[in-house]
Amino acid sequence: MTTTRHPGNAPGRMENSRRPLALAVIAAIGATMLACAAPDGGGGGLTVRLSIATGGTGGVYYPYGGGIAKVISDNVEGVEATAEVTAGTVDNLKFIASRSADLAFGLADSIDDAANQRGVFSDFGAVPMRGLAVLYDNYNHLVSVTSTGIETVADLKDRVVSTGAPGSGTEVSAFRILEAAGVNPQADITRQSLGAAQSVDAIKDDKIDAFFFSGGLPTGAILDLASTPGRTIKVVPNGGTLPTLQEQYGALVYHNSPIPPTVYPGMEDTVTVVAVSNVLVVHADMDEELAYELTRVLFDHHNELAAVHPMAAVLTLDTATAGSPIPFHDGAIRYYQEQGAWSE
Repeated sequence: MTTTRHPGNAPGRMENSRRPLALAVIAAIGATMLACAAPDGGGGGLTVRLSIATGGTGGVYYPYGGGIAKVISDNVEGVEATAEVTAGTVDNLKFIASRSADLAFGLADSIDDAANQRGVFSDFGAVPMRGLAVLYDNYNHLVSVTSTGIETVADLKDRVVSTGAPGSGTEVSAFRILEAAGVNPQADITRQSLGAAQSVDAIKDDKIDAFFFSGGLPTGAILDLASTPGRTIKVVPNGGTLPTLQEQYGALVYHNSPIPPTVYPGMEDTVTVVAVSNVLVVHADMDEELAYELTRVLFDHHNELAAVHPMAAVLTLDTATAGSPIPFHDGAIRYYQEQGAWSE
């Protein structure tokens, strides 16, 4: 039977040459992943079908996940992968726990909560997961337009603000940034819960004043807003909340990063925002050889992934193992050791 998936649009699959796995590897994957396998329809044996939990179509996770699905399907013998649209990090990690997804994009702050049964995971239980790679930084965008007059996080009081889709990592970080700036997200704002694309539509229709979105650079939906005639984007700095965030949640998961003015049309100056690492995670029980192969294709086909989205270009062997709040999978560790990129 196939892995249970959540509704989403799968990227098109293009045939390409594949790196064959050794017979012993096929046997290991077949034995440990039988519940996720199905006939390939061509009489060629079993195909392991993997589901990649990503995010909304307006962010970076989905196109990046589509690229990863393609390079896995094209280059790992006997494996087919599909990228799924989801609400984001929190739901993704719950899908990993339930084995409804095999790989997932996740923000380090929510991953830390999930691993330690804190925050929204306090009643859910600790999620048994391991890292494959630290992919890139997510930038906590706080976006408005100049006509609203919003210049700081504190200016959001008494405004209509989207704090991200329910079940997203954006929602977690938005609440924390608001509280660190002295804004009560439950009482001081009129809160909406929208994804990036929906938030942009709401801004255009004057239904909200500002929105949060945690994403890479550039985030497609925000780029769309910045390119809209008659609107001038305002990316509001929130880096001043970092000391409070690090005091409350530790120095590992949060840091400050700049958004240069060249990223979005209409920006005049560099804006400093709170950033958090993105980690590609799998269930702790994933077969070691499979985890090794999944890690390998991220680097063997790095140029293909970079062509899908600019954030994929920042992945390197030096950065892939730094900044994860959870242990790495043994299969990923073996790959990094072979590449001389593992120091632990």
